[in-house]
Order: sequence, then C-alpha cells, then structure tokens
Amino acid sequence: MSLKLRLSRGGSKQRPFYRIVAADSRMPRDGRYLEKVGTYNPMLPKDHEDRVVLVEDSIKAWLAKGAQPTDRVARILAAKGIIDAPKRPDQTKQGE
Repeated sequence: MSLKLRLSRGGSKQRPFYRIVAADSRMPRDGRYLEKVGTYNPMLPKDHEDRVVLVEDSIKAWLAKGAQPTDRVARILAAKGIIDAPKRPDQTKQGE
C-alpha cells in the first residue's frame, strides 16, 4: 500500500477548508483516509495561528512509515520545519 500525506477538501463552495490526512494513494481525494494529521484553512490570513494546525508526532510517524507528501503538503510541512524544502523545477522556459 502506498501512503500519501495529502489534502482532503471540505467546506462549501467558494469557502475551502482542508484536512491534512494520511491516506492510501488509491483512495479518492475526499474519500477514506487512515488518520487526520492536521488542518489547513486558506481563508485565514497568512499570519493567523489557526491557518495551519498540525499534529507533528503523527506526521513524523507517517513519514517514518514511508508516506510521501504531495507537493502542497510538502510546502506546508517545510514552512513549519518538519521536512526540508522540496526542490521545485526551474520556472524558466525550456529551449530558450
């Protein structure tokens, strides 16, 4: 079973709210998950303390078990200092 740390969307239309979950990669985005390890509310200001809430012990345990974070979750975890910042592809146009 390949594990992912990913976002599961909630909230109403135009008012997103995300759970950060550990899930089997074969399950649907908002479907069954193994454990909720945090929340992300993009509607709050960037400096608000409740914008990102993480359960660091659970996240570290899932990473130790081999769970791979998605791009957005990796950026959130890197901002909180849990993992190293992911390498991003070069943004310049290829072939010029």
